[in-house]
Amino acid sequence: MSVEINCDMGESFGLYKMGDDEGVMPFISQANVACGFHGSDPNHMRHTVELAQKHGVKVGAHVSLPDLAGFGRREMKIDREEMANIILYQIGALKAFLDQAGMPLSHIKPHGALYGMAARMEHIAHAVADAADVYKVPVLGLANTLHETVYGARGHDFQAEFFADLDYDDDGRLLITREHHAVDPAVAASRVMDAVSTGTIASINGVPLKVRAETVCIHSDTPNAVEIARAVQKAVMGLKAA
Repeated sequence: MSVEINCDMGESFGLYKMGDDEGVMPFISQANVACGFHGSDPNHMRHTVELAQKHGVKVGAHVSLPDLAGFGRREMKIDREEMANIILYQIGALKAFLDQAGMPLSHIKPHGALYGMAARMEHIAHAVADAADVYKVPVLGLANTLHETVYGARGHDFQAEFFADLDYDDDGRLLITREHHAVDPAVAASRVMDAVSTGTIASINGVPLKVRAETVCIHSDTPNAVEIARAVQKAVMGLKAA
């Protein structure tokens, strides 16, 4: 059983700190590094790439709508070509630091509102795929949404993602909030075990949902992120050993 653990990282900006990247990095296998449009800047991008390299963690581009003030968690009206160009611009910035470190680009993952839009809007999902055409790396997303159908139809490797520290509504959509609140690490670990071993979790209202978890996401800006990361890693390692 091969299950990755990914985390959104490098989201600080200037003197403003977001997330505990140093604390979380030892417990993950994939770092989704912000590329400057919802968080990060050249200094933080380089530092995060080097931190990932130190811990043997793969680095992917965490691309966003151009919404630094709203941390990329507000939807925007935008067409396919412009969205693809915005994504390419961000990947290019991160790729420079990866090249400097001698590391490959591992994957692409949309952030926040862009993630939600690509799950249900064909032109946005195709914009993500347009950018992925250039780099030929896997794209992370939600199973049973346009992430899977569009990326797969376009010939891209798709990694089904499960969120250990976010809730799902009764239709299986992520509840994306402006701020992440603390989550009980034991609850997060239990959800991961259910998602990986049975493919079923409960929605926020207790409705059974079918999910797939080829990679499990945690967020470095959750207040108790390190404890969650540690518990999720222990759960994944236990499932691999079973």
